[in-house]
Amino acid sequence: HGTRCAGEVAAARDNGVCGVGVAYDSKIAGIRMLDQPYMTDLIEANSMGHEPNLIDIYSASWGPTDDGKTVDGPRNATMRAIVRGVNEGRNGLGNIYVWASGDGGEDDDCNCDGYAASMWTVSINSAINDGQNAHYDESCSSTLASTFSNGAKDPNTGVATTDLYGKCTTTHSGTSAAAPEAAGVFALALEANPQLTWRDVQHLTVLTSKRNSLFDAKGRFHWTMNGVGLEFNHLFGFGVLDAGAMVALAKQWKAVPARYHCEGGTVLETQEIPSSRSVLLKINTNACQGTDTQVSYLEHVQAVITLNATRRGDVELFLTSPMGTRFSRRQNCTNSSRADGRVSCLKTLDISETHFVSILSENDLAQATFQRHTQSTSSAKVTWHRRRFRDTLRLHPQRK
Repeated sequence: HGTRCAGEVAAARDNGVCGVGVAYDSKIAGIRMLDQPYMTDLIEANSMGHEPNLIDIYSASWGPTDDGKTVDGPRNATMRAIVRGVNEGRNGLGNIYVWASGDGGEDDDCNCDGYAASMWTVSINSAINDGQNAHYDESCSSTLASTFSNGAKDPNTGVATTDLYGKCTTTHSGTSAAAPEAAGVFALALEANPQLTWRDVQHLTVLTSKRNSLFDAKGRFHWTMNGVGLEFNHLFGFGVLDAGAMVALAKQWKAVPARYHCEGGTVLETQEIPSSRSVLLKINTNACQGTDTQVSYLEHVQAVITLNATRRGDVELFLTSPMGTRFSRRQNCTNSSRADGRVSCLKTLDISETHFVSILSENDLAQATFQRHTQSTSSAKVTWHRRRFRDTLRLHPQRK
């Protein structure tokens, strides 16, 4: 797996062997983490924080189990390592963490993957060569962009890359193959402008990704325009990466202004939601006006949620920005009676202090009202209960 991902980034050119890496002159460091008999927070933290001033980009094609019911993410030590990396890595410019959005398909939701859904990472999904989403693609509000991977029935239409024992493969697929392609593109951008910060890379991704002819084969997720005229899709993010456009813009890019943290507000209530009904909560924020962290424009919004529900498949969460940008948090579960038991929509949902991230960039307004819309999609006559213990809105903006 790691050998295949490494080849996508840095496989040599002009040698007649297999494919060629996106950034074929780049250097690769292999961090052995997944070969352990078990995984711990410390092992993950040591991997994410390994030589942050020598490594520019960390590409991760792994994450929580894609079973449609797991809500998981980095523990304390790993999160501290990632935050330290973006703040101090690359001698203060920040490491770039690229994450595969996940292969759980429509039964899963990458909002529930705390690695891919982190504002500190760049979450990458897959598209196939005819513009469709791949059948394994998960949807979420934190996917920033997409690259091309295999989604066809023929396994030999996958990504050509290096394989074990000096071999070549053309069957590499999944978002595991998509993320390294993005890492290679980001390496080209850093080669063009080594002074790019981790936030600059996210801005460049948003501004240069292309919608092209990307579409959801099942018609569930349509392209919508955010408050500042940028198109977004819950499957493809802001579109497919355009390496040429990103490198060209990187050469003339000026660093984005400093970033600030603002606690937008907290709702502390207990709610009961009848079947097929919803609750709308409004959080009014002045974006920390009159303080040292007063801001005007947003990059990320974190919704920190604690809730439980008796039927996990019936919960949908939405966040709407002041400019009308609406992001989905958790899709309802469509397969409630699968014979293989892979997805159980009837199990309880218990989320504690979970961070859901929306990428509002570029420059949604910070001062106004955010709306939190939570609904039950159950048609059952019996009322089910969902108790909201805490809902905190955290704004991560930049000054004008």
